[in-house]
Amino acid sequence: MQSNAQKYAQLFINDSPLLDVRAPVEFQRGAFPNAINLPLLDDEQREIVGKCYKQHGQKTAIEKGHELVHASLREARVAAWASFASQYPNGSLYCFRGGLRSEIAQQWLRAAGVKLPRIEGGYKALRSFLINELDTATTHCMFRLVGGKTGSAKTDLVQDLHNAVDLEAAACHRGSSFGRHVQAQNNQINFENILAIEFLKLQYKNVFDIVLEDESRTIGRVGLPSALFAKMRASPIVVIEASYETRLERLIQEYVVEMHSEFVAQHGNNAFKAFSDYLLQA
Repeated sequence: MQSNAQKYAQLFINDSPLLDVRAPVEFQRGAFPNAINLPLLDDEQREIVGKCYKQHGQKTAIEKGHELVHASLREARVAAWASFASQYPNGSLYCFRGGLRSEIAQQWLRAAGVKLPRIEGGYKALRSFLINELDTATTHCMFRLVGGKTGSAKTDLVQDLHNAVDLEAAACHRGSSFGRHVQAQNNQINFENILAIEFLKLQYKNVFDIVLEDESRTIGRVGLPSALFAKMRASPIVVIEASYETRLERLIQEYVVEMHSEFVAQHGNNAFKAFSDYLLQA
């Protein structure tokens, strides 16, 4: 029989779809790459039920929750979950601790003739597992760094290698003063979750010699875990050299042409103003 840790590993290695029934505010604080948030309770309902639980206990809180998620709302919730289960037959559901909310969701789905497995321990257990995986990778893997001046195509090289983890992709930031994308940057928890999953997948393939781009302690607004950064500082580094002209051409393409295209796609006719503001704020 598989341990919980082995089950968690398979979920992330296989990119299994995850149905997160936590409230939106919880999902925004931290989530997993393959998770979809279809909450049992919205933020306001969660707050009401939470206060009820503290003041009157679990039984009354459950009754309050059923009162808030009335018949038509319950039908809408179940329909959304059933659609997820139909689209992702290999999916699983969870709440924060794998307890009451995910149990209720599973019961309501079962009553509608839909089966969807529930993850024991919920988000909290999965998050703890990934934190441990980051520590394991830092301890057991050997790192080689790719360095060089901005525009020397370090990231391109990292992305082409089978044994590399792209730190900037995990952060959704290029790591430089003008490195922000139009898309919002990942928060710290999401950044760490993505990193841990990337390391886990490589180790599953018996890859323990891993290439990383040489980065500072922070990439945009997120920070590399202290132990990982310390290990990187003590790792060998390969430096890419490229001519000024080559670097300049690449930087114009990436930081001007392609970046402007991102703003056009996002802002349409207001793209130039938004792009200008972005440059001035960098």
